[in-house]
Amino acid sequence: MTAGTGEHVTDADLAARLPQDPELFTEVHDRYFAAIYRYVAGRLDAQTAEDIAAETFLVAFDRRGTFDAERGEIRAWLFGIATKLVARHRRKEARHYRALARVNAAPVVEGHESRVVASVAARRLLPQLADALSRLSTGERDVLLLVALGQLGYEEVAAALGISPGTVGSRLNRARKKLNFVLTPEALDE
Repeated sequence: MTAGTGEHVTDADLAARLPQDPELFTEVHDRYFAAIYRYVAGRLDAQTAEDIAAETFLVAFDRRGTFDAERGEIRAWLFGIATKLVARHRRKEARHYRALARVNAAPVVEGHESRVVASVAARRLLPQLADALSRLSTGERDVLLLVALGQLGYEEVAAALGISPGTVGSRLNRARKKLNFVLTPEALDE
C-alpha cells in the first residue's frame, strides 16, 4: 500500500495525486488488477479476460487526468471501464452463454457424498443458469455480474455504470426474479 517511498497511500491520495504523478499508477494496478481480472474472467474466457483487464488499466492510465473523485472511487471507475470493454464483446459473451446452455455435462463422481451432491446440482443447473444469463438485458446482466463477480456494492455499481443506485436496485431485482426459477429448491431436487 505504498508508492515506493514507504508511505501509505490511500485511495483518496491516489485519486488526488494521480494526474500529476503517473508513477502512482503502479499502485492502482497492484491494488485492483486481480479484482478486475476476476470480474472479467467471470464474464469471458481467461485469455480475453487477461486482455480486457490489461486494456482496462491502459485506458485508465490514458484517462487518469479525467478521473473525477466526486463521481466515485478509483475501484468503481476501473470496474466501469472494464464493463464498457466487456460490452464490446457482447455477442461473444451471449454466444458463450448459449453454448453453455446446450452443454449436458455428465456429473463427476467424487469421494465425499456432499461434494457429489453439490457437484451434480451445480453441473445440472449450469445450462439453465447460462441460458437465463443470456436472456437478461445488457443492463441487468452488467449489474448482476458486477455484484456477483466483482463484489461491488450498489453505490460502486452505480458509479461504475453511471446510473443511480435506485436503477442498480431495480435492475438487480429484475435479474434476480428472472433467475429465480433456476435456483428454486424444485430445480435442485430434479
